[in-house]
Amino acid sequence: MNYTEFRNKLNPFPEFTVQEIRKYFPKFDTRRLVEWQRKGYITKLRNGYYCFTDQTINEQFLFYTANQLCRPSYVSLETALSYYGFIPEGVFQITSCTTLKTQSFKTPYGSFAYRHIKASIYFGYQLIEWSQSVAPTEKSYRFTMASPEKTLIDYLYLNAEVKDTKDIEALRWNRPRILETIDTRKLELFARYIGSPALDQRLTILRSYLNATT
Repeated sequence: MNYTEFRNKLNPFPEFTVQEIRKYFPKFDTRRLVEWQRKGYITKLRNGYYCFTDQTINEQFLFYTANQLCRPSYVSLETALSYYGFIPEGVFQITSCTTLKTQSFKTPYGSFAYRHIKASIYFGYQLIEWSQSVAPTEKSYRFTMASPEKTLIDYLYLNAEVKDTKDIEALRWNRPRILETIDTRKLELFARYIGSPALDQRLTILRSYLNATT
């Protein structure tokens, strides 16, 4: 098996694992991966995860990769706040929620952080489709991201330092954007389902901030 054959089989995948390689090539010698990295054909993302070096690196690819590097997980927190326009700045780390342990990975294309949440509150995410050209056609893929409402819930649930409206103001959240985007009934439903007094208190602080007229 040569590199061209390998490339043709794995090319449809934005990133691929050793396990996926062995689905196509059961006797694959992993020493080839080291050789192809040295030649600049592929890039190692973390142990067992790779992509081709000519892969287009954009926001969608990074979100998709975040899902793949730690499963199960969905993009949320600061990254989703930025994605929805709830905070003014871009973020330099992709943050996600997972039922696994809190952990982080550094890759050649950026850092990925994962915050642990209980399995009972692992919900409220959505599938977002994206596509890229894979000769000779265009392929579609999906990544999971918290809904706008669950993004706010996740942030408030995991950030105990939010104690009053000044803490919200310090984050420079975009009040008009949040108000025009979120479904307040869904926000309340999520909070009621989780049933956390601490979350309820922080949600009250957020309501005060959003309803302020000055």
